[in-house]
Amino acid sequence: MKEWEKNSFKHALAGFGALVMAACALAAALVIYVDPFFHYHAPLKGFPYLVDNQLSQNPGMASHMEYDSVILGSSMTVNFQTTWFQELMGLNTIKLSYSGAYPKDQANIMDIIFKSDNNKRDKRIKKVFLGVDVITYTGGVEETKYPIPEYLYDENYLNDIKYVLNKDVILNYILRPVADPEPTDLSNVYASWWTEEYYSEQWVLHNYASPEKVEEKTLPDAYLPSTKKNLDINICPYIESNPETEFIIFFPPYSILFWNDVIMENHLDATIEEYRYIAERLNAYENVKVYFFPDQEEIICDLNNYADYSHYHPQFNRYMTECFANGECLVRKEGAGDGKTIEEYLEHMREIAENFDYAELLSRRG
Repeated sequence: MKEWEKNSFKHALAGFGALVMAACALAAALVIYVDPFFHYHAPLKGFPYLVDNQLSQNPGMASHMEYDSVILGSSMTVNFQTTWFQELMGLNTIKLSYSGAYPKDQANIMDIIFKSDNNKRDKRIKKVFLGVDVITYTGGVEETKYPIPEYLYDENYLNDIKYVLNKDVILNYILRPVADPEPTDLSNVYASWWTEEYYSEQWVLHNYASPEKVEEKTLPDAYLPSTKKNLDINICPYIESNPETEFIIFFPPYSILFWNDVIMENHLDATIEEYRYIAERLNAYENVKVYFFPDQEEIICDLNNYADYSHYHPQFNRYMTECFANGECLVRKEGAGDGKTIEEYLEHMREIAENFDYAELLSRRG
């Protein structure tokens, strides 16, 4: 290759490199300006943000949006509307659900919540509404439902290249919303896709498979060691270090088919004991209230209230919000006031679970 050809090649290569660098800089600037995951700032006024990615968007919303209360939990919480909390309790609430959330998922987001500006200076988080799914508290203390994008949860901006130069972020969370804009309804983010026709006994039974009968009984205290560790590490430290925040702990109302699974797999005693342990342990804190919904017989025994064996109609999210406001279904603290104790709730739950006619229900499958 002649000298002039080498120089031309070098100049072309340098020009191409400069073009690539400029394109990357523009792409990064666009992502930082719009910030569809709210990693750097609150939403731009008027931009039609698409909010559908819990793992990637929750940490940014927790950091940069204004709120005084939070809804946390699994898909059991996605159908809460934050406007209800304003209407019934005067709370400016944000919903930060994680489908299938483990206790570690709750700890990851509470780290951010309590470090945010909403909990600094003269402001404090007023209430945390935390849905507890007992089945997830038997897992490991570091276990999450899905791998989290660490670069959106840490404070290291050097690894943000995975965000600012992310093709999916630009195409699906900036360009697509601009091309097909819809108003952003942050009051009802992550709501389930099920429409009315899915809430039916026929649909639920059609998609349900009863487990095989297990003869060996799970010991009553089998789930308690892992449950204790998860509370010790992932939940209780936030309750203890934030005494000015009231934690509303609630157990969601799974359908009677959940209890069929429990009976068939022979761990009713262990499940009841896990409910008891969590309720008693958390209810002992002054800044905690516990609500128990699993024994709501009129809800759980009617599969027309469900879209599968555990996910209930949004009207029951509304019902639970009303209970938080009026105190219905509250678990009485030891030695205090009126209402039912956790023992009374669990006795009723056991009675329902042991006496329900599962065979007759399952015989109605088409």
